Amino acid sequence: MSNRTFTVMVFAIAIAIIMASRFIPNEYFFQAAYTVLQFVVLATAWNILGGYTGYVNFGTAAFFAVGAYSTVFLYNAFQAPLVVMILAGTLVAGLLGLGVGYLTLRLRGVYFAIATLALAVVLYTFVINWDYVGGARGAYLLQPREVPFGFARYTHLLYSAMVLMTAAALAVARAIETSTLGRGLAAIRDDELAAESAGVPTLRLKLFSATVSGALMGMAGTTFPYYLSYIEPSSAFSLSYAVNSIAMPLIGGMMSWLGPLIGAILLGSIQQLVQVTVSSAWNLLIVGVMLVLFVTLAPNGIMGWVDAWRKRKDR
Repeated sequence: MSNRTFTVMVFAIAIAIIMASRFIPNEYFFQAAYTVLQFVVLATAWNILGGYTGYVNFGTAAFFAVGAYSTVFLYNAFQAPLVVMILAGTLVAGLLGLGVGYLTLRLRGVYFAIATLALAVVLYTFVINWDYVGGARGAYLLQPREVPFGFARYTHLLYSAMVLMTAAALAVARAIETSTLGRGLAAIRDDELAAESAGVPTLRLKLFSATVSGALMGMAGTTFPYYLSYIEPSSAFSLSYAVNSIAMPLIGGMMSWLGPLIGAILLGSIQQLVQVTVSSAWNLLIVGVMLVLFVTLAPNGIMGWVDAWRKRKDR
């Protein structure tokens, strides 16, 4: 299947899901689905740099927060439409990924991971001291009373926007994976020195990967302030974003665009179920337990296990 056909198909499915959800009366469905889809975008974005390229990024929360606070800034400054906020937050996060990548992608292994973690700490300190976006006390964003496109509630509109953003993230990830860029990123992941010796433009490809990954992470955060109607630094820079965005591709499989999707739906759904039946405090424990199980029983994730099963069946 060509990338163009896949893109058309995934957006057609997204529109069909949006239309079908209009007949769902349960409001909790939209809140839970929004959160799960948000993690699908974050896991897919992380996998472009972490899975395809082999550079582990602990700064997911930083890019997510940049997207969220771009929305807050545009809300306070211009009362900008939601579409403008999404595009602006995606662009700003992408530029941040490009800049940070240019400064840090010469580092490797644990040194790069620590640098991305430091980025989140630096941006968190900056935000809590920036009064225009609420600082440490946070900021309120009132959802518009008039909901466009005939949606019953603004939450439904945000859910629909997240469905479309998920489709866009999956289309981008699949296009990268099946292109010459994807093969170059895989060469960097397997052996960067050998790839560079063979003529692969490693720095250029890594910068591309960091930019796209950062942009998609920021895109996932752009609707977050409207979703809660309130945002403060601790929620935007939550550790759960960094942990889940790494755990979900590991569980689903990092070598394919489908792995983060499977991992995010599986782990995100379990977390939402536990949150309403037990307590959200169990979420990180669930992530830890599942990581231990999958690293032990299926080191390459669900997709790796499926591929190994297919090879055994073919033999």
